[in-house]
Amino acid sequence: MDSQDGKVVVCDNSTGFVKCGCAGSNFPEHIFPALVGRTVIRSTTKDLMVGDEPMGNGIVRNWDDMKHLWDYTFGPEKLNIDTRNYTRNCKILLTEPIQIVLTLYAQGLLTDVAVDSGDGVTHICPIYEGFSLPHLIRRLDILLLLRRYALNHPADLETVCMIKEKLCYVGYNIEQEQKLALETKVLVESDTLPDGHIFKIGGERFEAPEILFQPYLINVEGAGVAELLFNTIRAADADTRSESYKYIVLSGGSTMYLLKGDVEKLSKFEICIGDPPCRKHMVFLGGAVLADTVKDKDNFWMTQQGYQEKGAHVLEKLGVTVRKTPKLVGITPIMLSFFLYCQSLNSFNSRTW
Repeated sequence: MDSQDGKVVVCDNSTGFVKCGCAGSNFPEHIFPALVGRTVIRSTTKDLMVGDEPMGNGIVRNWDDMKHLWDYTFGPEKLNIDTRNYTRNCKILLTEPIQIVLTLYAQGLLTDVAVDSGDGVTHICPIYEGFSLPHLIRRLDILLLLRRYALNHPADLETVCMIKEKLCYVGYNIEQEQKLALETKVLVESDTLPDGHIFKIGGERFEAPEILFQPYLINVEGAGVAELLFNTIRAADADTRSESYKYIVLSGGSTMYLLKGDVEKLSKFEICIGDPPCRKHMVFLGGAVLADTVKDKDNFWMTQQGYQEKGAHVLEKLGVTVRKTPKLVGITPIMLSFFLYCQSLNSFNSRTW
């Protein structure tokens, strides 16, 4: 937050895309692939092209590339923030809720089970009275990146997302879908790629999403998302299970698959599944709501002066235990690294951590 003009910037760094904008907004101002590319001939910093992948499966793999991605995000190409006086005037939100909790803020709920499925990872997390239950969080690493396809251009990723959301679907009766795919061409659909080429897709329309529910289809051991969701709720305390079943919220781009079949058949189950149209951007929307709510509460923000005076111990005002090692309980590395990145825009050395 820039304390001079009160501008609060929200940035959602996911595996596939970066979504950024201002607090209180209903939609990200900028959405672009989380990619950092280099020219083949030259490989210097000035030849970087944003939009390899700094993040994989929800985890930062390359911190140097992550810094370049932030440079692009806050630079003139996107948010256009004047970095000359940025560190002197900026404050950084002194909390980083796990992103799945932000979906709750976006929906205005206190208790639910959030299922967040993005480009690299799927998380399932019960939330009760506004607090996540970390011991019940389940993780599923079965998505496009597992197959190691090379997406060499930002448009490739956007094309894959378009195909996924426009043509793919979750089949209600998989055996029937498989029979149709083998014996007929009723499932075959065609579409046009950005370069003008026409492609056709048939059984892949339901086979790709089915991997999330039956991982063994690609020789991956473990439970699918439906079984994980059921087991997560079962593992919760008995007095919270009924509340968890009442509302299950979907978020993330990989929940945009259509459900084929008679949806009315599902009404007999006493379970409410929320699939808001904006769920693709739910994490950003939740962050925008949270940042707008606490923008005038100084105890939620970290300042450069506070950090220079107390170092990592500035976090203790939120009850975070600071050990002698750089490991901080309750604060994720990306939050600290981002703060140090902001410091490095002036005179701080972000590599000291």
